[in-house]
Amino acid sequence: MKKQSSLIFLLCILLISCSETQDAIQQKMDKNWTFKMVDDTAWLPATVPGYVHTDLLANGIIEDPFYRLNEHHLQWIDKKDWEYRTTFNIDKETLEKDVVELNFKGLDTYADVFLNNQLILEADNMFMQWQVSCKKYLKPGENILRVVFKSPINIGLEKREGLGYFLPGAENDQSELGGLGDKKTCAFSRKAQYHFGWDWGPRLVSSGIWQDVELMAWDKCKLVDVNIVREGLSENEATLVSKIEIESVGVEEVNIVGYIDSEKKFGQKTTLSKGINKVNIPFNIKDPELWWTNGLGGHKLYNVEIQVKDGDKILSSKNLNIGLRTIEVIQKPDSIGKSFYFQVNGEPVFMKGANYIPQDIFLSRVDDGDYEKLIKSAVEANFNMLRVWGGGIYEKDIFYDLCDKYGILVWQDFMFACAMYPGNKEFLGNVKKEAVQNVKRLRNHPCIALWCGDNEILSAWNRWGWKENVLKNQGQNIVDTVWKAYNDIFHNILPEVVRNLDPQKLYWSSSPSAGFG
Repeated sequence: MKKQSSLIFLLCILLISCSETQDAIQQKMDKNWTFKMVDDTAWLPATVPGYVHTDLLANGIIEDPFYRLNEHHLQWIDKKDWEYRTTFNIDKETLEKDVVELNFKGLDTYADVFLNNQLILEADNMFMQWQVSCKKYLKPGENILRVVFKSPINIGLEKREGLGYFLPGAENDQSELGGLGDKKTCAFSRKAQYHFGWDWGPRLVSSGIWQDVELMAWDKCKLVDVNIVREGLSENEATLVSKIEIESVGVEEVNIVGYIDSEKKFGQKTTLSKGINKVNIPFNIKDPELWWTNGLGGHKLYNVEIQVKDGDKILSSKNLNIGLRTIEVIQKPDSIGKSFYFQVNGEPVFMKGANYIPQDIFLSRVDDGDYEKLIKSAVEANFNMLRVWGGGIYEKDIFYDLCDKYGILVWQDFMFACAMYPGNKEFLGNVKKEAVQNVKRLRNHPCIALWCGDNEILSAWNRWGWKENVLKNQGQNIVDTVWKAYNDIFHNILPEVVRNLDPQKLYWSSSPSAGFG
């Protein structure tokens, strides 16, 4: 019996010593949050992720914004600045890591972030994620994190006045209800345009930490991005390339290992240099199963895991699903002009679907079950495509994961709708960063069928009298200025981002955008 016990003990030690270990430390920051109006003194409990309006409602400060005309009585909220605060503890192990960073997956919209009273971030785009290296601001024990949200209305008014001319459109912006007269501000902020009102929804211009906040600590290196690019696809074999970006704190010898459905596909030793390293590793899948749209076949997803290892220690890893399929938009001259239809795996597909808008004004209230119910309903209705509308948001990962799973293609708008936009350097730079980040985030999903620049703007400029009104009231120089901004965003910046980062998919400048002479 004693020998058996000793043998079991030795086997346990052997198994532990041979097992792979994850080296990074991850801490979710969703506890102990409070909030207040900046010029107030009373702190109230807050929920993160969440919104100012939902926290005010939970604390009994306001009534339900969706009941009767309550919306009208809540327009003061968007003209105030709001502050969120939490405390968290840091241990010695975390502080000994090479890099410690805070990751904000969604801040809506103008947010100054302070860590132990040091300004570490000035965010200005709801559609972006923000990573901040913060080790030097941390201390052992308790730390204080504050997020101060500036009024999107007040900042929008400042930007509007500073532009020097007036932009046409933005009829959705119910500025009169907001107490602003005809001063429409939605086009000046990289924020969901439907928050400012639409013909189907209320005007509730909120602010908040609308997605998760995480603290991440790591040594040596971190996987920044993995892009699986299909180079060939036949009945017998799929040839692919894993395009990998790794951030390293210095010169490091590592082993990059790739698994497909838990089977090791490749391993490559690499010497990393300080900064961002790009590594391309080819691999193949024999006898591939194709991904098809709903109603045409299965929706096979291959699980891909990429690990960066130092011996048996996993320094960093990423896990994603891919689908093997080809998709083309066929545009050929026909009897009435030019065709426009999708071809999946060489087969023409008649698209059946709907225009998808966000499921709530306050996006943090939409849970995974809501997404599952909606996508399943689309499947049961025999849909095979949804259009993510440009007046909303680039949806959360769960939306695209479910579309992958159930065979629903996505026509993906960039987030611009029914307004002409500024063309200054600051705005264009913000747009480019937003586009780069979201194309990189979504490009591996087999459901993504097409990237579209905007909702109805080109049609409005040509057919709704926008151009004529600008010419009449502001002159030809302003017509040229407004059009140049459109051209810069939708005919230069966005197509260039798609061409560089997701070249196998079509970019379409506007919906609709055909037949304008």
